[in-house]
Amino acid sequence: MKRIITIGRQFGAGGGEIGRRVAHELGIEYVDRDLILRTAAESMQLTPEQVRQWDEKVPRDVGFAQSLFNFYSRPLSDELWNAQVEAIRKLADSQSCVIVGRNADYILREFDHCLHVFVHADRNWRLARMAKLMPGSSPEALEADMRAADKARRNYCAHYTGQVYGAAENYDLTLCTSKLGVDKSVSLVLAAVDHL
Repeated sequence: MKRIITIGRQFGAGGGEIGRRVAHELGIEYVDRDLILRTAAESMQLTPEQVRQWDEKVPRDVGFAQSLFNFYSRPLSDELWNAQVEAIRKLADSQSCVIVGRNADYILREFDHCLHVFVHADRNWRLARMAKLMPGSSPEALEADMRAADKARRNYCAHYTGQVYGAAENYDLTLCTSKLGVDKSVSLVLAAVDHL
């Protein structure tokens, strides 16, 4: 039976690590930024550089973004959103996988055999974890990156899905890694997958 696990996450909360470990344990594909590159390859109008530039960003209504409209008069990020939706649905139709980010929970909300997970943690735990992963970064830079990433994800989610990013009602399972730790979180996801 096909199983799809989507993982939304706060920056630094460990969602990517949990996703990789769950995929490994289940012997299924793990998808995060690789999906973006695949999307670019499948879209005749987007280069990988354009995809990386606009990944999980909301289009602006005025200013510089106006110059980025394509001949269909839609912002490049709308083109990327549509390409991602198509790629994520195609992937979920074809195989079991773990998809991290990309609002996959929303995109696959009507699919059977999906487990939608959100991973969060308190600010200090996330900063301490990121400091270990990126030892050359200052605490100020890490905090700025964390705030910027979380804000971009919230805005992107609101713009394209109309939902509140991280709201419990959008997920089957929410995990606080600062309370549970990554190991226990992986175990809980694996246990939940058994009920799909």
